[in-house]
Amino acid sequence: MRKPRFFLHTLLGVVIGAGACSGDQPLPSEPAQASLLGGLTGTLNAVLLSCSPLPSSRSSATIGSQGGVLVVGPHVLVVAPNALSQPVTITGEVVSGSVNSVRFSPEGLQFSGDGAALTMSYSNCSGLGMLLPKKIAYTNELLSILSVLNSLDLSGQQRVVGQLKHFSRYAVAY
Repeated sequence: MRKPRFFLHTLLGVVIGAGACSGDQPLPSEPAQASLLGGLTGTLNAVLLSCSPLPSSRSSATIGSQGGVLVVGPHVLVVAPNALSQPVTITGEVVSGSVNSVRFSPEGLQFSGDGAALTMSYSNCSGLGMLLPKKIAYTNELLSILSVLNSLDLSGQQRVVGQLKHFSRYAVAY
């Protein structure tokens, strides 16, 4: 009787110790949003990927009903044709820090049709999260995950693509 209890306590101690030693803090998540990239809608847990800081950068472009491209540091936003009904000046900003994050404005801009695809680089990231599929997470300004987009991890290129329907702040997660 003592051996099974000893084994259970040892196993529990290892699991709790591993969780306590992890540098990544799990963040709350909401149901994933459906996208053209496929996949099922469901509840996903995610953690932001740890990265070395990227230099801050900012760029803008006026994009209209024909669609267009905005490059922000190593990240690329592609707005599909007919996603916008009139020209809008879009600004993207790489926010330097321990996660790869990009903020878009005007805040709350909604896309129709195919929306926009955001490709985020994670070539400057490391840690255990590199072994798992990457996702794009919609976050608030404090980098709490609000939802996780269905995403396509292009691991060979160290990039992840997600479909956006609105603007805010996004970060690479796993």
